Amino acid sequence: MFAQIDISPIIALAIFVVVVVAIYLLTGLRVIYQYERGVKFTFGSFRTVYSPGLRYVFPAFQSLKKVDLRVNTLDIPRQEVITKDNVSCKINAVIFYKVVQADKAVIEINNYGYAINQLAQSSLRDVVGTSELDTVLARRDELGETIRKFVDEFTMPWGIHVLSVELKDVELAEEMKRSMAAQAEAERDRRARITLAEGEAMAADRLLEAAQTIEKSPAALQLRLYQAMVQIGEENNTIIVLPVPIEILSVFGKQKKD
Repeated sequence: MFAQIDISPIIALAIFVVVVVAIYLLTGLRVIYQYERGVKFTFGSFRTVYSPGLRYVFPAFQSLKKVDLRVNTLDIPRQEVITKDNVSCKINAVIFYKVVQADKAVIEINNYGYAINQLAQSSLRDVVGTSELDTVLARRDELGETIRKFVDEFTMPWGIHVLSVELKDVELAEEMKRSMAAQAEAERDRRARITLAEGEAMAADRLLEAAQTIEKSPAALQLRLYQAMVQIGEENNTIIVLPVPIEILSVFGKQKKD
């Protein structure tokens, strides 16, 4: 007779091996979204960059680092800066950047977000510190572009492109605000005085032209006198003042002497 062999332990072992292998294979599946890239490493060495889709890596032997390629926004904390003309102010900004080379962003720099933040703070202080306050207030776009070029020069070897740097707010001391308000008020007063003087000069020119016209035609003065009398009569005044030429007064003076 043949010896009876219990195959149940063998079947159980086979099922266990199949389950372990299945789990091992399934844990190697990776899904890379459209806005991501996957940087693959084998035994710690860089191999390739995966495009979006369903990808596979062998667990324990290979690893996959996902990198987001969308535009990132980074807030630069408020920095206290002294401008070129020795004015203390506080400035904050925002920086927009994106990863253009996923492999360099993983291999060349550790925590590129923190590095860009620190670099942007330093650049903001340097650029504003070499500019006057009027330039900071009136030319924010130019200063932001200068900071962007400075930061982008450092980040390009990391596979990161800085899109824009925007200065958000410039905070000044209350004393400086009052001084600027007084300066603006004085400037408006100066412009008002100049406008008034120009108006007086134009009025003088017109009066001179009118006087020359009346001098050529004495009847014009009489008509102007009648017009003034009509205007006075419309206001129901009890006293009417009439302009009398100086020549008439001189005639009355001669008659009195005689």
